[in-house]
This record gives sequence, structure tokens and C-alpha cells, in this order.
Amino acid sequence: MEVVETNTEGLLRDFKIVIAADDIQQRVDARLTEVGRDMRIPGFRPGKAPLNILKQRFGSAVMGEVLEAAVQDSSQEVLSDRGLRPAGQPKIEVVSFDEGKDLEYDLSVEILPEIDVVDLATIEVERVKVTPTDSEITDAIGRIAQQNRETKPIDTPRAAEKGDVVVIDFEGKIDNEPFDGGKGTGIRLELGSDQFIPGFEDQLVGVEPGKPVEVKVAFPDDYGVDDLAGKDAVFDCTIEEIHEAAEVTIDDAFAEGLGLENLGALKEAISEQLGQEYSRLTRERTKRDLLDKLSDTHDFEVPPRMADEEFDQIWQQIEQAKENDQLDEEDKGKSDDELREQYRDIALRRVRLGLLLSQIGEQNGLSVSQEEVNRAIMEQARELPGQEQQVVEFYRDNPQATASLQAPIFEDKVVDFIIEMANVLERELTPEELNAEAEAEANAAAEPEEKKPAKKKSTKKADKNEEDKDDA
Repeated sequence: MEVVETNTEGLLRDFKIVIAADDIQQRVDARLTEVGRDMRIPGFRPGKAPLNILKQRFGSAVMGEVLEAAVQDSSQEVLSDRGLRPAGQPKIEVVSFDEGKDLEYDLSVEILPEIDVVDLATIEVERVKVTPTDSEITDAIGRIAQQNRETKPIDTPRAAEKGDVVVIDFEGKIDNEPFDGGKGTGIRLELGSDQFIPGFEDQLVGVEPGKPVEVKVAFPDDYGVDDLAGKDAVFDCTIEEIHEAAEVTIDDAFAEGLGLENLGALKEAISEQLGQEYSRLTRERTKRDLLDKLSDTHDFEVPPRMADEEFDQIWQQIEQAKENDQLDEEDKGKSDDELREQYRDIALRRVRLGLLLSQIGEQNGLSVSQEEVNRAIMEQARELPGQEQQVVEFYRDNPQATASLQAPIFEDKVVDFIIEMANVLERELTPEELNAEAEAEANAAAEPEEKKPAKKKSTKKADKNEEDKDDA
């Protein structure tokens, strides 16, 4: 085999490879002989048919099989001998081949970059700890009490008040024409709960049972039904009954009604639930901080095709968001060229971080076990009650879907490993301080671009999109 490297620019490697005709013929003869051992050919004993007869009957099929194997084997040998790690499927183009002549083909491949990983112990990341407060636990229990309070019909006739639960009949019209879903009978509605269209409930306050009332509202522009979004409507309403909520006493009996031993157990359960949510939020925050630090400390070339594929996936989401009028506020008004430049930077960051995390994981022997994959599949199955078996079978029959579950698990394991190795700065915050900082970050991300430093803009924008899609 003759190999000539024709291009070493960046991460692209091109080779011209020639496999001698004699080598091809030897492979063909060997394969024909192997095939002939199992074939019964009229006029010959099993396995005794001469090579020329086998060639007449199976030569074309065997030649195709041999050529494919020769190209694959030689390509792998070229890459392996040079220690090259392909970033994707190599491109192969046969230049020339005729029976009895050499096989010549071109091999083009993008390779993974050599990454010099910094000493992970030198990376500083912040880890925030938030402990639920007593007042927060009390407020949460109060909300549960509100949701579980009983109602009873009012004893003395009166007009509806905010906080009442009314039973209403209604029919809505747009331009004096009824519309689908605009009619209801015996519907229970708590006034002030904001369950209905904005302004609807307010117009029922002060209305007495049995007296018809016109409720005029406007459907929000982002209403879920396109035919109704942004349109004015008039509802003919009648309150049939008014119920008032009974006072709820928050005590051991209340906790027992929720299936807990006593009020103390309820408080512990709420505290644990809030603590888990804060742990999730603060871990995401630590992860963002870590990814920013990794991005700032590692700058290496990214395989162009990988970056293009990542950008194409992002751009499809952007096109869909534009079509559905769901583009982020900070992106509205930007030209396609501006958006492309912005999201190409994000694509490069994602690919770079993905390659970096992958290398750190491999260098430190991190992997995803089958047990972890099975656990992730079962979590997916639990989200679709009644379809658990179909979910399990889907992942069993679709290796690519299973791989998509492995990626975030692997990424989280690598992130946790780096955090353990890094210099972690602990900081305690109250829930109020955490919310205030999160709001400040959100406001900073939404500032006009010209008011934000270029580095900050790119990082924040990447973070926003990485919440929708894993970095690796």
C-alpha cells in the first residue's frame, strides 16, 4: 500500500492511497475460495469447484465486498499508524479502479485537536449554599392550606367577593359570533385566582347570583389558540352559586390529612423539598461558573464540520422560533447575519467545551454504566404513565436514542469530577439573596448588546442556550 499525505492544514488531513492490484486479487481469490467451500455447484463436489467457475458466478459480488473491506481496513491502518483520532466519519472517494489494476482513492478526515488541559486544581469556582428559612416554610404550608381549604355555600345572600368560589354559566362571543370552547355550564372559579383570561374574574366581583352580566375581555397576544389570540371577546355570564372558603387551622390534624404524622413532619418535608430545589439551582449555577472558567482557560481549534453540524442544529431552532414568533426578546430586531454570527460563536463554544469535557472524562477513566442508563430510561418511562413498556422498548430498539441519554449523564459526571478537583469557594446566601442575584443576572443578559462587554455578551448568551441543550 502506498500512502501520500496531501494536506495537513489545521485539523484536516488528506491522503492519496494506492492498493496494488496483486493485493486486491489475492483478497478476491481468498474470498472466492472461502465462498466455494459452502457452495454446491452442479458438476462439482462440495468445495471442489475451480476458482474460474467461482469467479464467473460470484466474482462481481465478491469484488465489491473485497473493495469495501480493503478501503475500510487501509483507511483505519493509515489513521492508526499516525495516531490520528477522527472527529467524524472520514470521506472516501475512489479515484480509479479496473479489474487487474491498482485501486486508488482519496481519504479526507477531520481529526480531534490535541488539548492541553490546565491543572484542574487551579480553577476557582463558586458553590453557593442556600438554607430554607422558617418564614419560607411557613409560607409554603400556607399555600398548601389555601389549596386544600374546603368551601361551602354562603348562608346569607350577597354579591360575589374576591376569594369566593363561584359557580358560573357563560357563553363567549367574538364579533357577536360564538366560538369553540367559549361556552361553559356549572364551572367553578375562585375569584382572584387568575385562572381565567386577565380581567374576567374582576368583573364578577360585586355581581349577585342569578343576575346576568357582560364580561368584556381581550385574549392575550400569546394565547394558546391562534384564532383567539389578541381578539376582543364578550362573555354573557350568570353566577349560579357563591361558595366561601372555610378557615383552615394549620395543626397536627391538618398535617395528618396530608398523610404526615404531625405538623413537625410536614415542616421537615417542606424544608427537604425546598432544600432539594435550592441544591438543584445552585448546582446549575456552579456548573455555569465552571463552564465559563473552562471556556476562558482553554482555546483550541475546533473541527469545522463538528462546528457546522452544531450550528445547523441551533439554527433550526432559531428558524422555528422565528416562525412561531417565539424568538428571545434580545434577538428580535437583529438581522439574520447578526444572529448567525452570534449563534456560530455559541456553537463553537459548545463543541469546544464538549471536546474538553470528553477528554477530561476519558483521561480520568469516567464512563456511564448500563445501570445508570437503565435508571435514566426508567425516569423517562415514569413521566409517561401507562406507556412505560413502550418507552423501554423504544430505547432498546434505538441505540442513537440511548446514546442521547448517556451524553448528559457523562457530562454531569465529568463536571462533578472537575468540581471535586477544583478550588471551590463556598458562599452562603439567603433565598432572597439568591433570587436577587438571579434576577440581576437575567437583567444583565437582557441588556442591549452595545451596553455589554463583548466577552460578557457571548458568555451569557451561550449560557442561556446551554440551559436548553447540553454543552457536551
